[in-house]
Amino acid sequence: MATTAWSPDRVADPAPRPALVITVLASCGLGVSLNQTMVVPLLPQFPQLLSASTATVAWLVTATLVAGAVCAPMLGRLGDMYGKRRMLLVALGLVAVGSALGAASPDIGVLIVARVLQGASLGVVPLGISIMREILPAGRVGSGIALMSSSLGIGGAVGLPVTGLVAQHASWRWLFAGAAVLGIVQITLVFRLVKESSLRSGGRFDVLGAAGLGAALVCLLLAVSKGNEWGWGSTLVIGLFVAAGVLFAAWGRYELRTRSPLVDLRVTARPAVLWTNIASVLIGFGMFAGFLVTTQILQAPIATGYGFGLSLLVAGIVMLPTGGAMTIFSPVSARVSRRWGARTTLVTGTAVLTVGNVSMSLLPASVPLVMLAASVSAIGAALSYSALPLLIMDAVPPTETAAANSLNTLMRMLGTSSCSAVVAAVASGLVTQVDGHVLPSASAYTVVFVAAAVAALGGGVIAALTPRSPLDPALAGIPAARSAA
Repeated sequence: MATTAWSPDRVADPAPRPALVITVLASCGLGVSLNQTMVVPLLPQFPQLLSASTATVAWLVTATLVAGAVCAPMLGRLGDMYGKRRMLLVALGLVAVGSALGAASPDIGVLIVARVLQGASLGVVPLGISIMREILPAGRVGSGIALMSSSLGIGGAVGLPVTGLVAQHASWRWLFAGAAVLGIVQITLVFRLVKESSLRSGGRFDVLGAAGLGAALVCLLLAVSKGNEWGWGSTLVIGLFVAAGVLFAAWGRYELRTRSPLVDLRVTARPAVLWTNIASVLIGFGMFAGFLVTTQILQAPIATGYGFGLSLLVAGIVMLPTGGAMTIFSPVSARVSRRWGARTTLVTGTAVLTVGNVSMSLLPASVPLVMLAASVSAIGAALSYSALPLLIMDAVPPTETAAANSLNTLMRMLGTSSCSAVVAAVASGLVTQVDGHVLPSASAYTVVFVAAAVAALGGGVIAALTPRSPLDPALAGIPAARSAA
């Protein structure tokens, strides 16, 4: 049972130094993005650096992905039960320990363990968003959530040139050491400047439900992330998909019967929540294509007919405007939501994201045109990502915001994971030979961006057709006008 009731008076209570609170929490989101992506540009070098096979090195990404998927809903539920700031500090602590371990790791095995600990960072953003909802004054909630949600993309854009610079001039261990220092600084700032939320859902933690969901997610994400490597028709991948389906069915049956579930499926099944989560999968797919593929195009040899032959560092610098675009349009999205509603912001964002992906599918012939098309996609992603948490929070009780936001973050991650799988399959299936090297063909990237455009458009259509959540405070816990603020 909730120990504190939601009241309009409590909503109006100003949080101390709201701008500072927003900055601190958004910096945590930035750190999440850096942790998730910092090893990706270095994957081709790690087999030689760590004396490991390419398949083993790929676990540096897969382990973080799977660990994050398992941790996010658990941290969200624990945050609703025992305090969101408390669980935020736990997540940041795990990330700091994992980063320090990564900096000192003697071999690939220890480094994979470090990346598992860093996976806890995926729970940071939904916890931060839920804290903002509770402690910020009404007029600052929308802009804070927009910046926190968009920080994932901003960090990805900033992380590319940073990784490139470190790769060229220093050891990869400095990336992990820097992440450890950043984690310690963020723990200190959150502890000193962010107050704990007062709402508690109470109840007992659903250990069996957490184990069931974790097992189902491990099966699903392993199949999606390793399908191209192991073979989509292999017995192992098909078996993982079947196991995931069986486990999800059994888990859902159990969650509906237990008194204190990890995820309240009855709330999740409300049309406003269910369809927003489905749209989030598609939007995650549509957003991630630009971040994943654009740098590959920039670094591809000129002889391919579409590449520009840039170094990793220069390609990262070219992508910096995308981070700037997301930073600028995050507060814009808050103003659009305040005036016309979060659904309008989401539909607009998906339309802009669709245009950006279509533009990239034409394979722009110059670097400035690539920058322009990528920036358009980034603007669409910023608008879309900032609106999703507002729509979710408008449809769930205030005592379940962290769990609901964690589930929505998980849905976005499923979209990005699916995008990675599609890119890998298409890039390995449509190839060309350049100077004796097998590389993705121009048609491969066209197919990827067209698929991303279709996904973004589908997400927008779903958002436009999704019924509004009921304006019943007992159901939503927060007036619709404020959720769009």
